[in-house]
Amino acid sequence: MMNAEHDMRLHATIQGHVQGVGFRVFVQQYAANLKLTGWVRNTYRGDVEVLAEGSRAALEKLLLLLEAGPHSSHVIQVDREWSDASGEFHQFAIERTA
Repeated sequence: MMNAEHDMRLHATIQGHVQGVGFRVFVQQYAANLKLTGWVRNTYRGDVEVLAEGSRAALEKLLLLLEAGPHSSHVIQVDREWSDASGEFHQFAIERTA
């Protein structure tokens, strides 16, 4: 059960050489290990978009991983927005490009 008082939502857009380098699988594996819910997807602009919910501490760890990226990527910038978690997700999934 999500605790709305402590759980947060992180919406991040990762810019750089982030498509075709295993970025989505990298994010999904780490997000699952951190017990986060939400999704990751490519965008038609060439970015990767992440919407994740969970504890602030776990989301901060995910943010550090997003800034580093997998070995074959080159992250230039990570835009982020914080808000309260909605509790609408049950797992962390890879979504279709949008």
